[in-house]
Amino acid sequence: MVLVRDTSTGYGVVTRLFHWIMAVAIFALFGLGYWMVGLDYYSPYYTSAPDLHRSAGMVLLVGFVIRWGWRLVNTDPGDDELTRFERVASRIVQKGFYPLILAMLVSGYFISTSDGKGIDVFGIVTVPSVTESKPIGLWAGYIHKVLAYMTMAIAGVHTAAALKHHFVDRSQILKRMWSGPPKS
Repeated sequence: MVLVRDTSTGYGVVTRLFHWIMAVAIFALFGLGYWMVGLDYYSPYYTSAPDLHRSAGMVLLVGFVIRWGWRLVNTDPGDDELTRFERVASRIVQKGFYPLILAMLVSGYFISTSDGKGIDVFGIVTVPSVTESKPIGLWAGYIHKVLAYMTMAIAGVHTAAALKHHFVDRSQILKRMWSGPPKS
């Protein structure tokens, strides 16, 4: 039986799908962003790469808000396998990811809309601009870049910790995010 909701022993299918889809999307958006800032005016991707980045970022923002809401109404699996230090570090990283990613997504929105134009999301809907301010766009650009690198650094530590728990400690930490609660 596939568990939809999280339990005290593992994550349900919804949380796991959100986790892995968003992880892949965040890494892909970072890679796309890193690549596209080096494009020059004559590149055939000069406009399409940023359009894709903005559209995917807006979809990610909606998914992120839904994921955060889902997390608030679900049980946290226990962390008895962790040492006190690991438990505290895990909570800081997990709780810190949410405001960090939200701030990164919102700053991306302000970069893209600082000219007063909305964001066309895959030709389906336009997210309107709330302000027209070049200084806000410049500050948002700086903030977005710093937060993107911070996100990648923390994601790297998060990944290394999960792999350490799996391969060195032989714990169930990674398994419950990959395949859910243990079968009883």
